[in-house]
Amino acid sequence: MKRSGILAACAAIVGGVLTATSAFADITILAWPGGPAETALRKVVDSYNDTVGKEAGSKANLLYFSRDNFFDKMLSDSAAGSKEFDVMLTATYNIGKYAPFMTPIDELATDAVKTTFPKAALDSQSYEGHLYGIPTDLSLHFLYYRKDLIDQLLSDDAWKAKYREISEENLGTAMDPKAPADWTWDDYIATALFFTKSINPDSPVRYGTVLQLKNLLFNIMVWQGTVQSYGGDWRDADGNITVNSDAYRKGLEIYKKLVDLEATPGDSNSYEYAEANGAFGTGQVAFMVQWSAAYAELIDPKQYPAVEGKFDITHEPAGPEGPKTHFHSLGLGLSKNSDKQDEAKKFLAYLASEPAITMYAREGGQPPLNEDLIKQVSAGRPDILAQGEQAAKYGMVMNGGTSAQALDIYTVMAENFTGYWNDALDIDTAIGNVETAMKKAFGKE
Repeated sequence: MKRSGILAACAAIVGGVLTATSAFADITILAWPGGPAETALRKVVDSYNDTVGKEAGSKANLLYFSRDNFFDKMLSDSAAGSKEFDVMLTATYNIGKYAPFMTPIDELATDAVKTTFPKAALDSQSYEGHLYGIPTDLSLHFLYYRKDLIDQLLSDDAWKAKYREISEENLGTAMDPKAPADWTWDDYIATALFFTKSINPDSPVRYGTVLQLKNLLFNIMVWQGTVQSYGGDWRDADGNITVNSDAYRKGLEIYKKLVDLEATPGDSNSYEYAEANGAFGTGQVAFMVQWSAAYAELIDPKQYPAVEGKFDITHEPAGPEGPKTHFHSLGLGLSKNSDKQDEAKKFLAYLASEPAITMYAREGGQPPLNEDLIKQVSAGRPDILAQGEQAAKYGMVMNGGTSAQALDIYTVMAENFTGYWNDALDIDTAIGNVETAMKKAFGKE
C-alpha cells in the first residue's frame, strides 16, 4: 500500500480510537534491539512519522538498550519513575512483572484490532483481564538445516556408512540418518557429530551445530525444548517444583555431550542469537536450533551469501513427548510513567492497524496475525506460516512461565546451567541451586 493509502487507512482507524489535540508532543519507544524486528519497526515508525504522526504533530523516536540485562534496566527505570520512554517492550513471560508500571490499553482492542489479531495473540499480551501490549512478534524456535548437506547424507552410501560408525562409537547404536523433520534428539547428536570435522575429517563443514551457551536467560528458552520434549516442566499441577527430574538431566546432558565432543564452536560460551547466526551464516555449520526471527535475517544474501538458498526449516527434534518449543509473543505497551499517554496511545493504535502491522510483517517482523492476513504477507516467507502451525502443534509455556517470578527464574537457570555446560558446576549442584531458588520464588520452601 502506498503511503498516501496508509495515511488514509490508519488515520481513520486511529481517529476512531483517539481524538487528536493541538498539544501533542514527541514520544520515545523502547524496543527490542537487533535483528529483523528492529529493521521492521524502524520502517513502521518512519511511516507513522510521515503520516499519522505528522498530521498530529507528534514524532516517534526509537530507543534501544543492550540485550544484556535489558529487562533489568527496563524494570529499574520503570520502578524509579523514569520518563525516558513512553512506549515500552512487553513479553508474554514478563507482563505480570511489569504490569504495575504500565497503563492498560483495553480501549485499543477495537473490533478492527480483534479482526487483525487472533484472540490468543491478544491474550498473550494480557494480564488479569487487561490488555497491556500490541503483539508485534511471535517467537519460537526452528531447526535450521543445510538442505544440500542433509540431501547428500540421505543419498550417499559412503556417508551413511560413516554415520553408522560414528553413531555406534559415540551413542552405542549404529543409526541410520533421517530427514530433519523425523529427528529425535539422538538423531540431532549423531548428525552433529557426523558433520564435525574433528570427528569426521571428511565433513565439508567444521561443526555439526552451534549452541548458544552464554549466561543469558534467552539462551535457556532456546534450550528448553529439549526438556519439554522429555515431559519436563517447572512445576506440577499442584505447584510443586519439578526441575530435579530425569527430563532436566536429559536436556542438560544433550548439550553437554555436544560441548564435550566439540560439535559446537569452542567459543560458544560467549554465543547468543547474533553469534549463532554468524556461525551458521559462514556456511561452516550444518544445522542449529534458533529463534524463528532469524529466518528473515538468514535469507538476506547481502548478510549471509554462504547459505543463500541452501537451508530450510522444520520443528525441533522430538523426545518421548514429541517435538516441543518454547514460545511467546513480544509487543509494545504504554509506560504508566509517561506524561504523553495520548500520544503514545495514538502510536500504538497505528501499530495495531492492519496496514501498519502487515507492513511490519513484510519488512521482516513476525506478528501473530489472523489466517487471512498471514496468507497475504507470507509470500517468500515460509517462516510466518510455519510459526503459526508449530505454535499450535508444539508450543509450550512452562507452568509459572508467565508469572512475576519468571524472568528471575530464567536468570538463575542461565547462571547454573551454563555453568554446568562450561564445567564450572556439576549437574547435581546446578539443578539443586535452581530448585532451591524456584522453591523460594514460588513459596515452596
